Amino acid sequence: MKLLKISILIIILAISPALNSAKAQTSDDILNKVEAAIKGGNSVGLAKYFNSTIDLELLENDDTYSKTQAELIIKNFFKKYPPKSFSIKQKGSSNDGSKFSIGIYNSTNNKTFRTYFLIKKVSGKYKIHLLQFEEE
Repeated sequence: MKLLKISILIIILAISPALNSAKAQTSDDILNKVEAAIKGGNSVGLAKYFNSTIDLELLENDDTYSKTQAELIIKNFFKKYPPKSFSIKQKGSSNDGSKFSIGIYNSTNNKTFRTYFLIKKVSGKYKIHLLQFEEE
């Protein structure tokens, strides 16, 4: 009987971290992580939240791209315009459950971009569907 209790305890302890990490992320969690990735010029961290295809409007790039293509475009953008600062100015949501943020991205070479991104839930996870960097 004692062995059974110890075995059950070991199993519970073993699966406990998996249960905690499986906790559903909220849209606010994703918005904050996207904001941090932009602020840090982290194209890999940002692309982690891209949908399989994404509408990207970024200087001369204005089209629908695969996740991989969009990551490369963003990587090149961050390389050409490294972040100096990024701040969210407005957040909102629509009736369909999508969320958006509007912010100002300042680069180290004194360029300023109005930034907009839209996230929607896909298969239970929030993903970026639209990302814009518009030079001011």
